[in-house]
Amino acid sequence: MQDQEQDVETHTASFSMAEARHIVRDLFTPKPWIYWTDFLVSLSVGGVFYGLVRKVPDWSLLQVGLFVASCLLFFRASLFIHEIVHFRTGTFRVFRFVWNMFCGIPFLVPSFVYYTHLDHHRRKHYGTKHDGEYLPLGQQTPWHILFYLSQCLVIPGVVVIRFLLLTPLTWVFPPLRRWVHRRISSMVMDPTYIRPLPARDMLLVWRVQEFCCFLFCAVVAVLLIRGLQPGANPNGLFPLRRGVLPIGFLVQAYLTGVMIVTLNAIRTLGAHRFLNDGREMTFVEQLVDSVNYPRRPLITGIWAPVGLRFHALHHLFPAMPYHNLAAAHHRLMNELPADSPYRLTVGDSLIISLRQLWRASRRTDAEKLVSTAG
Repeated sequence: MQDQEQDVETHTASFSMAEARHIVRDLFTPKPWIYWTDFLVSLSVGGVFYGLVRKVPDWSLLQVGLFVASCLLFFRASLFIHEIVHFRTGTFRVFRFVWNMFCGIPFLVPSFVYYTHLDHHRRKHYGTKHDGEYLPLGQQTPWHILFYLSQCLVIPGVVVIRFLLLTPLTWVFPPLRRWVHRRISSMVMDPTYIRPLPARDMLLVWRVQEFCCFLFCAVVAVLLIRGLQPGANPNGLFPLRRGVLPIGFLVQAYLTGVMIVTLNAIRTLGAHRFLNDGREMTFVEQLVDSVNYPRRPLITGIWAPVGLRFHALHHLFPAMPYHNLAAAHHRLMNELPADSPYRLTVGDSLIISLRQLWRASRRTDAEKLVSTAG
């Protein structure tokens, strides 16, 4: 933490937002055809692979490959939610609707659950208790990192309970409605995060999306109940059963959900250095606390798709479309001064970043043990 602060102090005076914006001034216009093509191809091909998983021999390499491929493609399609919350009001209306209908609602991540992400970009909120997407993991013990990752096993089930059971109850119990909206209606890292209640103009959007998610869950539940009949392969991982919907669908859906949530959790751990202790940070400190991964684009594009491998650059220019981030980063690295703090944002690889976070956490643990012993 001290080394990072020294680096920031050394580079702060040389950073100019106006200069950086001038360098990339022509890269802020989104290209709708890229969004549509990328999203539809990812979702449709992922859906084909998902459907093929239960049609091949259990535990075969082909089944594992199809399962992993479907998860990665669904992961990419779902992360367009990150772009959606940054769209200017009134733009991409059809894309928002189609994404919610064919991805957000079936995956139980409607766009309203992610608008808390905008607080993550507010300079006075970043890294503080008002930022649900930040935990001081580098200042906590390794158990906090493991606990954060362990939540991936239960999140799919919690989400189903939230929309299938709690949603209809919120229609008749206002106190429960307020609790659900504030406590379990956000895609965040911090499970203790309390979300502000929505404004009136947003409440209708919430309720429509909530109802659609409830309806989807209810239909799937009915089909599962009707499909619970003895079958020819009851012992397989994805058993084929007579009826409307095989029980294997439920198993596969859960495993897919766990993998997607885990991928996103690991991606999030690599997006920042998580060294802040809860204080309000300067803009340059926030920038340097974030990480870009410009190297090995094919690999980094898998675990950090839709431009999220340039997370520090995204914090610099949140409105820049994902398909222009690589070009913008290249320009900034070539044209910014040699002592620009932007150069401190470059990470070598996800593995190295995770190792650095783990080491920082272990140092914190050791310091706490020494303090306790003293």
